[in-house]
Amino acid sequence: MTIDKSRTKAPKGTLPAFAPVPRHSNRHDGWTPERQRNFIEALADTGSVKSAAHAVNMTPEGAYQLRRHPEAGEFRKAWEAALALGVQRIEDVAMDRALNGVEVPVYHFGEVVGWRTVYNDYLLMFLLRNRAPKRFGADNARGMSAVDQAMLRRLKKQWFAEWEAARQQQEEEDEDAILASLDAKIEAMRAREEEAARLLALEDLREEGEDEEESDRRF
Repeated sequence: MTIDKSRTKAPKGTLPAFAPVPRHSNRHDGWTPERQRNFIEALADTGSVKSAAHAVNMTPEGAYQLRRHPEAGEFRKAWEAALALGVQRIEDVAMDRALNGVEVPVYHFGEVVGWRTVYNDYLLMFLLRNRAPKRFGADNARGMSAVDQAMLRRLKKQWFAEWEAARQQQEEEDEDAILASLDAKIEAMRAREEEAARLLALEDLREEGEDEEESDRRF
């Protein structure tokens, strides 16, 4: 198995160093120290335990089992730090959408005829109150209200679901492309075999014809 190294790495210095969880056997396909570090980096990149586990060719269940290990104290702290960074990235995406808008299709009689950019000023102000409550909070409130906190939790779940859906769609598209490539190779191989069989049959017919001509000349 290979480890996916195509992701954008988290900035250096943002993740705490940690002692890997000791394992009874250092299997190359198990939770090696390198795989544990790569998992934490992937968790900081994505904010998703499932995506991070798959990025290192492991299962989310295995990651949680490793987290419960009696000697996984430093690993758990690194996990929490990485997850916080991952959620921060998701919030950054939401802020970008609030600032720059989101393109939505314009329909006419059921057909897409164009696109328009939609801005959500309420979402923008909500995020600003969350990130800078002293400047943008109502009456310069120092913190978020219980209602805002509840809304933030709902929004984070929504953003995470959208993030996961986009990643899943990309994985499915990549898988479809691989299958299409394999199908094309198989079809090309089948075509070559059929062409070879056709040429062989023609060669057999030609040889049979030559044998018949030779036999006619003898008689």
